[in-house]
Amino acid sequence: MNTDIKRIGTGARMSEAVCYNGIVWVAGQVGNPGDTVADQTRTCLAEVDRILAQAGTDKTRILSTQIWLADISTFGQMNAVWDTWVPAGHTPARATGEAKLATPDYLVEVIVTAALK
Repeated sequence: MNTDIKRIGTGARMSEAVCYNGIVWVAGQVGNPGDTVADQTRTCLAEVDRILAQAGTDKTRILSTQIWLADISTFGQMNAVWDTWVPAGHTPARATGEAKLATPDYLVEVIVTAALK
């Protein structure tokens, strides 16, 4: 068992991800303010890809995902992007809910937990 903790993109308040014991926890990713829900979702998922690659894994190893929408009525728009991104046969456990996000400019936030390779 590897007990080393690896932090990725560590800042004063948080890290973009933390790897421990074969698991990587990716902090919530948000899109660009002013973009549509679909575009913000694309940005979030591209950031997830980037961070997972830095951790040494990829989206086929995602165990669970939490998606927060500022307005649940945009669920279909987010899902249209998600469905083209998530690899067939590798869909993680997932929960989607509505919540006030850090600022009103954020329409979607994606949080993932993945297994390392």
